[in-house]
Amino acid sequence: MNDPFWIWQQPDWPIFTWQTEPLAPLLRACTQAQGRLLGMLGAVGSDTEAQSSLDALLQNIVTSSAIEGEQLNVGSVRSSLARRLGISDEGRVSMRSEGLAELLLDATSAHQQPLDQQRLYRWHCWLFPSEDNLLAPRLRVGTLRGEEPMQVVSGRLDRPTVHFEAPPRAGLEEQLADFLAWFESSHNDAGLDPLLRAGIAHFWFVTLHPFDDGNGRLTRAITDMALAQGEQQAIRFYAMSASILDDRAGYYRILEASQKGSLEITAWLQWFLGTLLKSLEQALTRIDRVLAKARFWQAHRTNSLLPEQIKVLNRLLEGGEKGFEAGISAAQYQSVAQVSKATATRHLSGLLEKGCLRRLPGGGRSTRYQINQPGSRFSGIDTE
Repeated sequence: MNDPFWIWQQPDWPIFTWQTEPLAPLLRACTQAQGRLLGMLGAVGSDTEAQSSLDALLQNIVTSSAIEGEQLNVGSVRSSLARRLGISDEGRVSMRSEGLAELLLDATSAHQQPLDQQRLYRWHCWLFPSEDNLLAPRLRVGTLRGEEPMQVVSGRLDRPTVHFEAPPRAGLEEQLADFLAWFESSHNDAGLDPLLRAGIAHFWFVTLHPFDDGNGRLTRAITDMALAQGEQQAIRFYAMSASILDDRAGYYRILEASQKGSLEITAWLQWFLGTLLKSLEQALTRIDRVLAKARFWQAHRTNSLLPEQIKVLNRLLEGGEKGFEAGISAAQYQSVAQVSKATATRHLSGLLEKGCLRRLPGGGRSTRYQINQPGSRFSGIDTE
C-alpha cells in the first residue's frame, strides 16, 4: 500500500499534534498584545470604538476577498457595515456587500451561537448572493461540492503540478460533521489554548474544502469566530486577513507544505500565531494614534486655530500612509493647506508659539516640524 501523501490520508486524521515549547513565546506575545489592546480600548469613547470596529471589519472583508484575487467595492461594503453598526452612512449597497457584512457580523457578533451545518450553508449563500449566481450558474451555493476532485493545480495541462487536493466527496458529510462537533466541544476545552484552537480550526476547515468556491473566505470567517469566542469579545479591532494578505505567498506556501506533511502541525501554528501577532500589533499602533490624537486636542482645546492649521495637524496626527514620518516642511504645509508660501510660514510660526508643533534639528529650507506630543509611541508621520 502506498504511503500517505496528503495529510487527510494519514491513519490518525484528524488527530493533530504539535510541540508546545516553540509555540510558547508566540502564545505569550499574542496574549499580552490582546490584553494591551482591550485595555487601551477602555480609554476610547463609544463613537471612536464604533468607528475603530467598523474600520477593522471593513479591512477584514476587503482583504479576505483580496487574498482570493477579488477586488470589492469598498464604499459599498463600508455602507453595509455602517448601517448594521448604527453608524450614519447613506452610501449605496449591493447584494454582495450586504451578504459579506451579514456573514462577518454573524460570525463575530453572534460568536456564542453554535456553528452547525445549516448556519455554515447560510454563510455560503451570503457569500454568493443570487445576483452573482447568474455569472456562475454551475456553482453549488448553500450545499456541499460535487463529485469531481477538488484540486489546486498549476503548470501544463498534460503535466500539471497539484499543490493541494481536498478529501474526496465520499464521506465529506461525516468529515464536516466531525469538524463542527469538535469546534463546538473545544470551545469549552480548558486544556486547549483559544489561539491554538483558532489556528487548528483554520487549518482543518481549509483542508476539508467542503464547497465549490469560497472555502478560503469561510475559513477566515470561522477563524474570526474562534478568536471572538476566545476573547469573549464580539467587537473586532484587528483584521487578521489583512496580515495574511501581506504575506499571501507565505500563507499558501505553509498551507501547501503542511498539507503534504504529517499530523504534526507546529510549523503551521507558528506561522498562524506570528501572523496574528502582526495584526494585533498593527491594531495597537492604530489605537495608540487615536488616543494620542484625543490627548492632543484635549491639551489644545482652548487654542484658537485656523481651519488650515487644524487640517494639517489632523493629517500629522493620523500618521500611517497619509502622514509625514520625517516631519513636515513649509513647502509640504503649503501643499496640504493650499495656502501661499508666506501664509504657510506664518501658520507654522503660530503653531510653534501655541506649542502644537516642535521644530526638528536643521535649518533653512530643510527645516521640518513634528507634532509636539511627548510620551506618544509614534513620533510623526509618514513622508511624501
